[in-house]
Amino acid sequence: MDNSQSLMATLLPQNKSGDGYLKFYLNQQSAAILAMNHTQEAVLISAESITPMPNMPHCVLGLMNWRSRIIWVIDLPKMLNLESLENRVHQYSVIVIKVESTILGLVVQEIKGITKFMSDEIRSPIGQVASSLVPYLRGCVTQQEENFLVLDAQAIVNSSVLIGNQNYQ
Repeated sequence: MDNSQSLMATLLPQNKSGDGYLKFYLNQQSAAILAMNHTQEAVLISAESITPMPNMPHCVLGLMNWRSRIIWVIDLPKMLNLESLENRVHQYSVIVIKVESTILGLVVQEIKGITKFMSDEIRSPIGQVASSLVPYLRGCVTQQEENFLVLDAQAIVNSSVLIGNQNYQ
């Protein structure tokens, strides 16, 4: 490294504040976060904006138009075998994620904003959560006395629940 690179490295702020994550609630009991590098957008959409499709996995709500693209919408709590969302809602909180070329809409109870933390703060989820959740997690993190599930977008997109029906990609 030459002197100009060394100087530049000392002048650039070190990422002490951590990586960005979207903070949300899967349901009344479960707070979660998802890495911002997989998050395309967080939107509120009307229930009528989702077109139900027959013969799909139990967690697939249907299709929606997002920025002139048709994407699959997933009830994320139901996919994770958690208490699912109420069926009679008028609008949904949707997190649009992109992993490689796959784009999905993930319906959650409530989107709370953005948070930051260091990756070394993530702890193993084993023993802290139901074993059925572990494949979908990078871990757990505690921030301001609240525990968050750190979701793995890649694992969600590649879930065996969805993979059984390749039509969603």
